[in-house]
Amino acid sequence: MDVIKYKFVFIGFSTILTLAAVASMIGFGYKQGIDFAGGTLWQIQFAQTGATAPAVQDFLTKQNLDGVTVRPEGDQNAFSIQTQQLSEDQHVALASEIQQQFGSFTELSFSSVGPSIGSELRNGAITAFLLVLLGISLYVAFAFRKVSYPVNSWKYGIATLITLFHDALIPAGAFAFWGWRYGVEIDTNFIVALLVVMGFSVHDTIVVFDRIRENLLLAKNKNDLAGIINISIKQTFARSVNTSLTLMIVLVALYLFGATSLSWFTLMMLVGTLTGTYSSIFVASPMLTFFHKDVK
Repeated sequence: MDVIKYKFVFIGFSTILTLAAVASMIGFGYKQGIDFAGGTLWQIQFAQTGATAPAVQDFLTKQNLDGVTVRPEGDQNAFSIQTQQLSEDQHVALASEIQQQFGSFTELSFSSVGPSIGSELRNGAITAFLLVLLGISLYVAFAFRKVSYPVNSWKYGIATLITLFHDALIPAGAFAFWGWRYGVEIDTNFIVALLVVMGFSVHDTIVVFDRIRENLLLAKNKNDLAGIINISIKQTFARSVNTSLTLMIVLVALYLFGATSLSWFTLMMLVGTLTGTYSSIFVASPMLTFFHKDVK
C-alpha cells in the first residue's frame, strides 16, 4: 500500500469534502435548539389514541404561542413539543387546555431555557471546542518532542490540528444540510458529538504517528520518510479499521434501535467515525511529508 504515492489524490478528496462542508454551513446555517436559542421542550404521552402531531401543533398554534413544533416520539401516543419559553403559570394553564381538548396525558419531561442562558451555553460550547483543539495539538507536540528529525515535533501537532478540523467540519457540514433538509436542530448534544468524534480521531491518528515515531527511531535512513510512513500505515491499518468497524456497529445499532431524539446525533458520530478513520491514514500521515523537503 503506497499511500504517499497517491497522497495528492487522498488529500484532494478530503479537501473537496471539507470545502463542501464549509459551503453547507455557510449556505444552510444551523437551526438552533432550545439549549442555545432558548424556549421550552415538553414531552407528553396521552392515555388514549386519537391525538396526532399535526392536530396538537395546530391547537397550540391557536393559543398564540410562537415557534411551535410537535414531533411524535418512539412510544405510542407520545409527543415532543417545542415552543417559546413558558412560565410555570402558562405551563399549568396550557396543560389543562390540552387535557380538555385531547384527553388525559402523562408529562414525561418539561424543561424551559431562557435566551440569556442559551447564549451562555452556546458561547461556552464554542470555547470548549476551541480549547480542546488547542489542548490536543499541544499534547501531540509535547508527546513527540523526542522526534525532531526529519520532522520537528511541533509539526506533528500542526498535522493533528489540521486533521481535527477536517474531522469536525465534515460531520458539522452534514448536520447543517440535515437541518436545512429535515429541520434538525443543534443543541448541546451536537457539541458532545463533535468532541467525541475529535477524541476518536486523535486517538486513531496518534496510533499511526506513534508507529511512525518508533520506526523513525529504528530506521538507518531517516530521510526515507515516505517509506517509513508507508510501513507504519501498513502495520496499523488492520487495527485502525477493526477499531472503527467495532464502533460503527455500535453506532448503527444505536441509530436503529436507540432513542429517536438521539438518532441524528448518532448518525453524525457515524459520519465522524468514517472521516476520522480515513483522515488518520490518508490525510494526517501523508501530511507529514509536506514538512520534509527531501521527500518527493
